Amino acid sequence: MTNRIDQPHKLDLVGNPVRISGIGTGHEATLQYRVGDGHDEVTGHFSVGGGAGEHGQFQVQADVGRAAFKLDRLLVQVFEKSPKDGSEINLVSVPVIYGPRIVKGYYGYREHKVVKGDTLSSISKAFYGDASLFNRIVRANPDQISDPDKIMPGQVLRIPIGS
Repeated sequence: MTNRIDQPHKLDLVGNPVRISGIGTGHEATLQYRVGDGHDEVTGHFSVGGGAGEHGQFQVQADVGRAAFKLDRLLVQVFEKSPKDGSEINLVSVPVIYGPRIVKGYYGYREHKVVKGDTLSSISKAFYGDASLFNRIVRANPDQISDPDKIMPGQVLRIPIGS
């Protein structure tokens, strides 16, 4: 094993700061992180392990509040810089959904289990008071909703909540 990201999980709905944790090892006990959408990114580094091949736990908070992200989907990456040439090695990546791009003042989400007769518009009306805001739910659940006209009883949807 080289590096592993345990949090966030694939397509988790995250806010600011993005909390990154896992297990890793790096040259001189240093690893790098990057959180970005291809338009902007936030980077940093942290210490892990003993520096001579030992693995250790890590937990960092990436403050992405000033980033100018244009997309909902971000890529969280952890990697080591090669001592030979400075290239990125042992890179691990996790795609996530950035809640503050979906709702202003994002602080978390509620879960809604779809029942027979539900529509995204009716769910949006119940949670936001406005049926036309159903796209927020679609954006927060890209792994579950490929067609906004087709949700199924039993699906558990994330409903992003903000101020």
